[in-house]
Amino acid sequence: MILVFGKTGQVARELATLSGDVTCLDRAQADLSVPGACDAAIRAARPDAVINAGAFTDVDGAETQVALATRINGAAPGEMGRACADLDIPLVQISTDYVFDGSGHAPRLPKDPTGPLGVYGASKLEGETAVSDSGCRHAILRTSWVFSAHGENFVKTMLRLGAERELLRVVADQISGPTPASVIAAACVTMAQGLSVGAPPGIHHLSGRPDISWADFARAVFGVAGLDCKVEDITTADWPTPAMRPANSRLDCTSLMATFGIARPDWRDGLCAVIKS
Repeated sequence: MILVFGKTGQVARELATLSGDVTCLDRAQADLSVPGACDAAIRAARPDAVINAGAFTDVDGAETQVALATRINGAAPGEMGRACADLDIPLVQISTDYVFDGSGHAPRLPKDPTGPLGVYGASKLEGETAVSDSGCRHAILRTSWVFSAHGENFVKTMLRLGAERELLRVVADQISGPTPASVIAAACVTMAQGLSVGAPPGIHHLSGRPDISWADFARAVFGVAGLDCKVEDITTADWPTPAMRPANSRLDCTSLMATFGIARPDWRDGLCAVIKS
């Protein structure tokens, strides 16, 4: 059995559909903000593997809720890691492109220097470090621009606004690879299985291809959905937010293929599946 933290999130909801051998815990069953809750849940379940799909994901909200974001994204994964180390259980920790500063234009390698621009990225990086330091068999999966038919995400927002408006102004100077939550879920299961049979611990990247701007991603959404909404390119400076976003979130995903045989997905396939679901 695979134990999943974060029952209501995009990835966890996809994980629940993959196999009957997955148990997803919601906040009532394991509140990541409460010290000891994750440890107790893992020891009670004694699973074959753990996937942490739970997180404080409000990037702007994290700027004013530092302690809560750091507890959920930083301390809780470390607690999971220590419990997994004690029980010799593999742990897959989902992380983010926001651990990088977004400079340059080249895709980031897992070994590249980090430099988060805000509290969210810093808290997720703290979680990575805590898991790595716990001594458990682990894989950290950094991903970007997650979308699905569930929860709050860019695709769902564009579908709603595109049906209401004739023109949307969308940021065009932030670049990354949109990633279907279904692909992330399948990758996490593959990685957990790989760790169980001796795959080495480490950090890996997963994002969809091709890399694209938010503005062009919006155009793709409208094209697939058949919405007659125009997109006007704007800069990040034209759309100020409490938390800074990395301009370059391109991720080099070659280590994931080399270690686990997982290739970058074409996000356009996932987009069609989400919109037509």
